[in-house]
Amino acid sequence: MLKISKKKKEKMDLLSTDTGRIKALAIDQRGALRKMMAKYTDEPTAFMIEEFKRLVSEELTPYASAILLDPEYGLPAARNRDSHSGLLLAYEKTGYDATTPGRLPDLLEDWSVTRLKNEGADAVKFLLYYDVDEPEAINHLKHVFVERLGSECAQEELPFYLELVSYDATISDATSKEYAHVKPHKVIEMMKEFSKPVYKVDVLKVEVPVNMNYVAGFSPHESIHTPDEAAAYFKEQSEATDLPFIFLSAGVSSQLFKETLVFAHQAGSTFNGVLCGRATWRDGVQPFMESGEEAARNWLKKTGVENITSLNEVVEKTASPWFEKIEVV
Repeated sequence: MLKISKKKKEKMDLLSTDTGRIKALAIDQRGALRKMMAKYTDEPTAFMIEEFKRLVSEELTPYASAILLDPEYGLPAARNRDSHSGLLLAYEKTGYDATTPGRLPDLLEDWSVTRLKNEGADAVKFLLYYDVDEPEAINHLKHVFVERLGSECAQEELPFYLELVSYDATISDATSKEYAHVKPHKVIEMMKEFSKPVYKVDVLKVEVPVNMNYVAGFSPHESIHTPDEAAAYFKEQSEATDLPFIFLSAGVSSQLFKETLVFAHQAGSTFNGVLCGRATWRDGVQPFMESGEEAARNWLKKTGVENITSLNEVVEKTASPWFEKIEVV
């Protein structure tokens, strides 16, 4: 069971619903959003990125318990969010240096937890790429790095959301059948590692333990898992941590993500909500880039709201209250 201070508990309350479900919206993408926009213009500008984030925040945070943004382009969006929606701010640089082994993490140079807190953050999020089977020397650096982050958040009494993205250093395509075979091991073991008290993590933001595109009945792909096997992995994942944990959408379709949450619940997973990004707002980029603000607003007001409200309904029925996993000390 997670032991947290009263101040951290109060902040975590601001990020979730009254029933203890985390129904958060993520739009902290920087490089990925720029690539989406680059399909429609040679050089997306910082203003374009800021404006799209602001529109998403204005139109969708009335339906989200919190929004995850970045301090580089997301502060106008943070200031224009719904008053009942909490704020998570990302602390990591976007992407990683592909020329250096290990996908080592790095922080935004102009920011600290204190500065993020002063901008109104109710929690800090950090993204870590992690391969449990990489050399010990590489993973040791990541362990020490996360220990520092956890201590910094604890000092400021801000909740620490750690986003974990698995990979295999020997497999280039994380969507491949080859990676799908090893993904359960990668995801579950990294959750075990970062659930240790030394890291002072308050909420884990994680992938589901299997690629649902390779589960029989969920995709036209050749399956490698039966539904029973996949369900066992979801159960094992849930038992791998005593921390609150939420699922990221990993860019899958809104429909597949909702089906996955239902499957996880039926398998006995005690996940506590979602922090869902592209599955909610991705298709709004095209009208924004091609026709401007009004077209984007119209898309967000209709399809964007439909995406997030239908997801919220599923989360309410399938997720467990996070406060059942904590003790205030």
